[in-house]
Amino acid sequence: MAATKNNHKLATYREKRRAGSTPEPFGAATAPGSRFVVQLHAARARHYDFRLEHEGVLVSWAVPKGPSPDPADKRLAVHVEDHPVDYIHFEGLIPEGNYGAGAVVVWDRGRWEPVKDFNEGLKAGKLLFDLHGYKLRGRWTLVKTKRGPKDWLLIKERDSYVREGEAAVLPEDSVLSGRTVEQLAAGEDPGTAIAERCRKLGAAHSRAAFADVQPMLATPGEPFSHPGWVFEIKYDGYRLLAGKEHGEVKLISRNSNDFTGVFPEIAEVLEALPYDDFLLDGEVVVHDSQGLPSFAGLQQRGRLTRAMDIGRAAVQWPATLYAFDLLLFGEYDLRRLPLTERKRLLAELLPTAGPIRLSEHIEGSGEAMFEQLKAMNLEGIVGKRADSIYVGRRSPDWVKVGARSSDDFAVVGYTPPKGRRAGFGALLLAQRGADGWVYAGRVGGGFGERELGKLAERLAAAKDGQPPRDPEQQAGAKWIEPELVVEVQFKHRSPKGRLRQPTFVRLRDDKQPEDCWLPGEEKPLPEKPEPKARAAAVAVNVTNADKVFWPDQGLTKGDLVAYYRAVAPWLLPYLADRPLVLTRYPDGIDGKSFYQKDAPVYAPDWIRLETLWSEGSERDIRYFVIENEEGLAYIANMAAIPLHIWSSRVQSLQHPDWCILDLDPKGAPFKDVVKVARAIHTLCERVELPNLVKTSGSTGLHVLIPLGARYTHEQSRAMAELLANCVVKQLPEIATVERHLDARDGKVYVDYLQNGHGRLLVAPYSVRPVARATVSMPLTWAQVSSRLDMFKYDLRAVPGLLAKQKADPFEALFTGAADLSKSLALLADAV
Repeated sequence: MAATKNNHKLATYREKRRAGSTPEPFGAATAPGSRFVVQLHAARARHYDFRLEHEGVLVSWAVPKGPSPDPADKRLAVHVEDHPVDYIHFEGLIPEGNYGAGAVVVWDRGRWEPVKDFNEGLKAGKLLFDLHGYKLRGRWTLVKTKRGPKDWLLIKERDSYVREGEAAVLPEDSVLSGRTVEQLAAGEDPGTAIAERCRKLGAAHSRAAFADVQPMLATPGEPFSHPGWVFEIKYDGYRLLAGKEHGEVKLISRNSNDFTGVFPEIAEVLEALPYDDFLLDGEVVVHDSQGLPSFAGLQQRGRLTRAMDIGRAAVQWPATLYAFDLLLFGEYDLRRLPLTERKRLLAELLPTAGPIRLSEHIEGSGEAMFEQLKAMNLEGIVGKRADSIYVGRRSPDWVKVGARSSDDFAVVGYTPPKGRRAGFGALLLAQRGADGWVYAGRVGGGFGERELGKLAERLAAAKDGQPPRDPEQQAGAKWIEPELVVEVQFKHRSPKGRLRQPTFVRLRDDKQPEDCWLPGEEKPLPEKPEPKARAAAVAVNVTNADKVFWPDQGLTKGDLVAYYRAVAPWLLPYLADRPLVLTRYPDGIDGKSFYQKDAPVYAPDWIRLETLWSEGSERDIRYFVIENEEGLAYIANMAAIPLHIWSSRVQSLQHPDWCILDLDPKGAPFKDVVKVARAIHTLCERVELPNLVKTSGSTGLHVLIPLGARYTHEQSRAMAELLANCVVKQLPEIATVERHLDARDGKVYVDYLQNGHGRLLVAPYSVRPVARATVSMPLTWAQVSSRLDMFKYDLRAVPGLLAKQKADPFEALFTGAADLSKSLALLADAV
């Protein structure tokens, strides 16, 4: 196989997440410093690749024995060529015959900070820096030796992260997949052994849907010890059910909110784990500078919405999911197994270190553990019966003991302020009971000025409500609809349920009022909500319908609108949930045109608009997302002729639905375009890649490979590049990957560069602004022959052709999905 150094780097990336509107899992950090990665590489000589991101590249050293946290172990580090930043994600197999052939795992990863100027240190031969990884922490130095021009020493500086003796031996498994480099090289399937253990333990052989699993909840209690119980840390975080369902990554909160895109660093590990179906229960936290859970930090992460901000936060303030239970695995439902057996299986599943960690427990000694955690100012403990099964409700088999006696309450009212205090006097609280809201008392202490101001604004905007059951008389009380949730610390409850010595702790934006239930009461299982319907579209009034857009054919703007109405059932599935980019021709194809991403301010409210951050423009852009025939007619009435769409959907912007090879003749005969397309088709069939073809609507053909939103844009582009090079190698006399027209020498350009975030494709069934009003038409491969006449697919003919057509040749674009790992292995054997 013809391959230059590092060209394999993207082609064998592990699959990332399928679902959720997600940024890059390990996005760029802010200065000073940035990301680092250590990859364990089983090439001809087993070694560790230590890489620091700096000025757009990974400055790299090969460390034969690997980094050591023992300052006495001065490890040789050979300075090697810089690597592309994208390589920070790479874990997989580099096929034989390629540079660096062998298995690679991500041994550690995180953020680094220079202590002194990096460029000066590189020249001087001494680099001092801090690492914030999962295995490597604290201050380190790289010192150049006199042994050779590329020889350095990697040394741990003395600080609290020093480890000596046996403690200096760090685990070898990947922080992403949990596999060792040897397991990856051997192609071991660890899921087989876990499934066999599930069978022997007597787990139910039935596949449960994630949506049917409700979290098990703990009953409040006091510290205790018991030999039949295990005790875990009670974390100050968000409870999440997390895993992969039919290969699709999901992070779901107690309120059924999708957090997959909020915590991409965790979702990436779930995707990298070599199992297609499993469900974990755990709690996600963000640690502060002291290594303790910070709920404030977690809330800041949870409020981020822009992909760029989330990606940076995933590096600067990484989240950790502490997993404490395994509920489903493969074809087995584990919920009826004893807790300790479920936890043993969970320990086999997870990496030793990384963004997902096993929540450890101790047996029997709950009181001693509680006192220790209380001294550390941690949240408390959760005691669990060692033999308990998992039930989707509150159970006495799980007992939570808060080091700070506290609970969550809905705010159902407030009193006016007194004296110099601004905003409000006290919050009036309630919790849910079987018969409605039950008054729990008031809290007026613990507020800082910031909380007073923030809460006062939200209280002023709240809707009027009714008092809860059995309220106390409160002078000047204002009752509101329960919309806010607060955590309140208190000494105990009175016989009537009133809080004694209450103190405000924090606002809980991560919880809903409906989740605030009285102790001992049980929340009923939620019903699945009906999908919300968008407001019905009004009928679009076409303006200037007689204006000629295609002079040679006499076709008008009215003809364009009528065409898009006629093909709407075929076209709309390709526009669904995708940002749309328009090219408008207000004076027809011979007049001036302009490119439009932003929807105009006068766009009607019944058309869906999605605001997305543009890195290139450095601003938010409001994109059209067309959902119905009237929306299609509206943009056609705007004189938008070609409709260009993203390869990814709004819900999963980083994961395209297809990979494209654009065959552009630019002077080459069309018969050569057909020949190249057929060669791509044959190659794809050999390596088991589903593939589809359509006319570009201009002079070329588009070959698309369905991806099912299972891969990143980088992986898609890498696969396209690999296929393009293979076909050009096969047909060098008629095909080229040379981008510049002067260098093509009359050959068909196989363009793989149209794969990437925000890259556009002319939508299937879209009209093109060319003289014959041709259409980008999906075809069957049987139609791609020397007899293919692209010009018969035009604005006039296509509606009639579709009326006779039983099925859409491109239907598999949504139902099919390539297995790139399998195809890459087949491709390595095929070329």
